[in-house]
Amino acid sequence: MTNISDTGDRATKWIRWIARIWSSPIIVYSLIMLTGYAWNWVTIGKADPYTVEGYPLIEALPPILMFLSVLGLGIAWRWEGLGGAITLVFLLAVLLLLLIQRPITHDFYRSAIPYLMSTVIAIPGILFLVCWWRSRRMPTF
Repeated sequence: MTNISDTGDRATKWIRWIARIWSSPIIVYSLIMLTGYAWNWVTIGKADPYTVEGYPLIEALPPILMFLSVLGLGIAWRWEGLGGAITLVFLLAVLLLLLIQRPITHDFYRSAIPYLMSTVIAIPGILFLVCWWRSRRMPTF
């Protein structure tokens, strides 16, 4: 007969590995993008040579906050609670900015990609928080 704590521990391990596997391509893609921007910065002198003059800072905040939330996913590999919380806090800030900049209207399908990207990044953050919560509440018999 299986012990209840064994099944809970097994489920926590599954949740942890699903979150890690889900977050791995997100982290790798973000590192590739960051490396490309850094390479352009070193060789050309600008991170993005195709930027428009007078580009407002408010337009650059959602990608920066999304990168910081991906950084939270990387932190969650070591500290699940802290990394998951960082991920969700920055993604909530992204969602607030997106709702202010591009409110949901009848032609939402044109601007849905940032919302979908936020969802893809948020799911492993939520899974890391669930894993942290489950492992924190385990009984110590």
